[in-house]
Amino acid sequence: MGSLSANTFSPLDSNTLKNESKMVVDFISDYYNNIEKYPVRSEVQPGYLSAKLPQSAPCCPESLEDILKDVSDSILPGLTHWQSPNFFAYFQANASNAGFVGEMLCSGLNIVGFSWISSPAATELESLVMDWMGKLLNLPSSFLFSGNGGGVLHGSTCEAIVCTLAAARDKVLKRMGWDKITKLVVYASDQTHATLHKGTKLVGIPSSNIRSLSTSFSSGFSLSPQTLQEAIENDIKSGFIPLFLCATVGTTACGAVDPIKELGEIAKKYNIWLHIDAAYAGSACICPEFRHYLNGVELADSVSMNPHKWLLTNMDCCCLWVKQPYSLIDSLTSDAEYLRNAATESNNVVDYKDWQIALSKRFRALKLWVVIRRHGLSNLMYHIRSDVKLAKWFESLVGNDKRFEIVVPRRFALVCFRLKPKNGIDGSKLNRQLLFAVNESGRAFMTHGVAGGVYFLRCAIGSTLTEERHVSELWKLIQEKAQTILANATT
Repeated sequence: MGSLSANTFSPLDSNTLKNESKMVVDFISDYYNNIEKYPVRSEVQPGYLSAKLPQSAPCCPESLEDILKDVSDSILPGLTHWQSPNFFAYFQANASNAGFVGEMLCSGLNIVGFSWISSPAATELESLVMDWMGKLLNLPSSFLFSGNGGGVLHGSTCEAIVCTLAAARDKVLKRMGWDKITKLVVYASDQTHATLHKGTKLVGIPSSNIRSLSTSFSSGFSLSPQTLQEAIENDIKSGFIPLFLCATVGTTACGAVDPIKELGEIAKKYNIWLHIDAAYAGSACICPEFRHYLNGVELADSVSMNPHKWLLTNMDCCCLWVKQPYSLIDSLTSDAEYLRNAATESNNVVDYKDWQIALSKRFRALKLWVVIRRHGLSNLMYHIRSDVKLAKWFESLVGNDKRFEIVVPRRFALVCFRLKPKNGIDGSKLNRQLLFAVNESGRAFMTHGVAGGVYFLRCAIGSTLTEERHVSELWKLIQEKAQTILANATT
């Protein structure tokens, strides 16, 4: 048997790390410099990658140069370029130099911070940065560690929803009996993200017990307190147990905002867990002029928002605050013998494994901490306001063209619009054609929404690299494609 020292395999060599990391950084830098050259939405066909890459893993090591060439030749063509300045679809997934640096530190240190003892700095920085972020949003002290609440960083809103649903479920069933789970009811508007439906099923509540309450144009597609009140009363009369209300600040389809204060008073009256999903628009609430959308937050039990959407923090990063951490811990705690330690048993530390679905935990706090420190509140607010200013301008361009109409009033940086129906042609058909034409051009990428039965196009402005010229070029593209579609519609 040969000496182990003869083995030259060294997977974590500092010199190699330095050299190869520089190659990757150069590659990514070049990618951003050339990102506008790519079609925004990928043009490949399903299964394209199988024809480009080997069907079996290599036996021998390959050079990073060869790997990066394959990334360039085979992977990039199959990407929809979320960081393109011409990406106006869904909601943005912000990136920044600070977010990238934070992610590098997170990946490089590669700690697993499931409990305080497993990496004290990871836990304590997360608690600190969650209080920082809560104060930037002017949340009540009851949501902060400094006020007996607390926050945790998840990967996504879905995780936050599942955890809060589980906490609400267990709190009620411990009192009323575990056999009552089929009687628990979850409330939301018909504009609420599908994440709520997924989370409800995951915690064992029947899908039929989700009340997707109707909204309308007259209310800007926000949830009516009267509609909620009536639904709750009807459920109670039918023997159901009102459990959970999800109110949204900035719905996905059209950016609607639910009236938090009024809904919160109803939730309090019926002892319903109120969760505020501010995944998209929560970032805007660091600006005083948008903070009023969170008025009434003191009545909520939990709040979540995603810095990875609009606050320059690379994926993934979702903030969740709760007023009563013990409710979360009670539902999610894991108590294996190998996890026991003196710090945990002292009850003087936070073990984040009991605040989330997974046991393992990435050092996301480091990333958010770097972003906040490198940009500061002033630049973070500037970033939000710049996007809103561009959205206002785009909205005015649409409003000044008589062929188009604004479907839902803009609140943040999402503009919902459509071509007006013409010559008896269904508006949905015209706008589907328009969206297809814009996206097929490769010059921009947008998605659609439906509210009140009306199909419309969504222009979500917020990609980090987007400037006025990109919005101007988008509008010219839309006008160009609309002219052709309308001409064809009249012949």
